[in-house]
Amino acid sequence: MRLSPQLHEAAAALPQRTSAPRTDAEVEERLRLLPRFRVLLHNDDHNEMAHVVHALISSVPSLSADEAMRIMLEAHLQGVAQVIVCPKEAAEHYRERLESFGLTSTIEPA
Repeated sequence: MRLSPQLHEAAAALPQRTSAPRTDAEVEERLRLLPRFRVLLHNDDHNEMAHVVHALISSVPSLSADEAMRIMLEAHLQGVAQVIVCPKEAAEHYRERLESFGLTSTIEPA
């Protein structure tokens, strides 16, 4: 299949695809450049504190038990608490995981 001269020029003007990152440092750099989102946990009157801590630890593996306890208490006392700041796709995943435990969670740009 041959391209007409106009299509050939248009194709040449398109930005060239860059290759996928090949090293951990390149991956980390690309992730660092992604927009960040905050995952928020909202207080509710239905879930017990121990359940909330368990849900946080299960949903966000990077959280320690102490961090999960602090987040749960902040949400309980203040009405809302920040769980983690991360790229949007990860934030959506964490929100969905928290919601699967019956918690109320939202995301917003950081």
